[in-house]
Amino acid sequence: MSTLDSNIVTRFAPSPTGFMHVGGARTALFAYLWARKHGGKFILRIEDTDKVREVEGSIAQIIESLSWLGIEWDYGPDKVAPFGSCIQSERLHTYKAFAEKLVAEGYAYQDPYTSEELSKFREEAKAQNKPFLFRDHRPEGACVWDGVSTLRFKVPVVERTFWHDEVRGDLEAGEEALDDFVLVKNDGYPTYNFAHIVDDYHMGVTHIMRADEFISTTPKFISLYKALGFDIPKFVTLPPILREDKKKKLGKRDGAKDLLDYRSEGYLPEALTNFLAFIGWNPGTDQEIFSLDELISSFTLEGIQTGGALLNEDKLKWMNREHLLRLSIEKFSDFVHTWTPDSTKALSQFSEDRLDRLTPVIRERVNTGLELREQMEAGEYDFAFQAPHVEVQLIQWKKDTTVRDTLPRLQRLAEIVATLPENITPDDAKTAIWDYAEEVGRGEVLWPLRVALTGREKSPDPFTVMHVIGSGESYKRIKSACDTILGSS
Repeated sequence: MSTLDSNIVTRFAPSPTGFMHVGGARTALFAYLWARKHGGKFILRIEDTDKVREVEGSIAQIIESLSWLGIEWDYGPDKVAPFGSCIQSERLHTYKAFAEKLVAEGYAYQDPYTSEELSKFREEAKAQNKPFLFRDHRPEGACVWDGVSTLRFKVPVVERTFWHDEVRGDLEAGEEALDDFVLVKNDGYPTYNFAHIVDDYHMGVTHIMRADEFISTTPKFISLYKALGFDIPKFVTLPPILREDKKKKLGKRDGAKDLLDYRSEGYLPEALTNFLAFIGWNPGTDQEIFSLDELISSFTLEGIQTGGALLNEDKLKWMNREHLLRLSIEKFSDFVHTWTPDSTKALSQFSEDRLDRLTPVIRERVNTGLELREQMEAGEYDFAFQAPHVEVQLIQWKKDTTVRDTLPRLQRLAEIVATLPENITPDDAKTAIWDYAEEVGRGEVLWPLRVALTGREKSPDPFTVMHVIGSGESYKRIKSACDTILGSS
């Protein structure tokens, strides 16, 4: 990890108005990566000034989501900061002080109008085919504020605005983008437009990762920065995340999930972090699987794309599988044990040892934890934990005239397996049986062996099954299949 500029400070500043989904998580990740790449600071700030829309439990969900992803903050609601609280509702005195400063310097005034009067102004503008601008209706006289009424910013200079975005390049907007917006509501809480600028200044934020929807309001922000005498931070606009039809931004109504739903579905946090990084960013190489440390070292602002980025959950599933394959044996075993359902654990021959021996089979066949659980609940691995019910017709090899033709080969297999040690490897099982299979025919031997051991047409190879259940249980199942054939005549 480099320390090119330890003065870099980024922040993630969600509003606790609902669960966090991939859009918010990606913003947090990009801000985190940029700060960590340069040895700087990353701040988690809770912007809870909209008390009407606040959802109970949202803050805890945000913290839990980021923690699960491995995103750590230097200052946040649970970590004391030198600049004070990271929760906006606990910083009201700071906003009021700056609001009073703006009033004193002639940059803010108390909104004197009723909602009826504002509606009339809008109707008049519409009748004249003009946009409604509050600055056209500023009250005359000195700027005053009683400290409790709605306070508006007074745009000091109405002019064309120019600014630079680290991703979008040089941008500009006309005079119509500037208007007198609300700084403080009549409930005493500041608006986002005011509070985030004050907080970013106090917290030393140098780079603001943000959604493209904020481009249109940037001229207002810049006007306020100038009125307050603040340096303007660097804007880093992230590309929108698109629905599968690529026609619209993904939203909660379009299936954007609670981030923790991915945990409930058995995705690894490392995989989801890797996936989020690739929604709108490209490392400039062919590498697609990254650890968090690799993302930190590789992340650049130049790699952020300008066009919309598609949320492709098939790609996420593939990435999760790749990260599962990279887990150590011990960690993958823990993953399997976590996702094994109670119904499987209740099977008569279930043991953790057998589950561990089955783990290599599972590793090659599963993409997520939920997928594993569903496979187990569907009985795909029941052969490992209970003796199967064997259909006599299934035992018969396709070239045999009757199932009786299969019986001698199963009896010979029973004799071979009876001589094997209990804890046998797949290779040793194959060595013991292979010569006989080559002698009389692979299908003639291996088909009835598979069915006798698992009761299924499709399963892991019989040598692996013998390793999982042991030679003693293998012998019992082969003998039982022989008895089934004898009892069918």
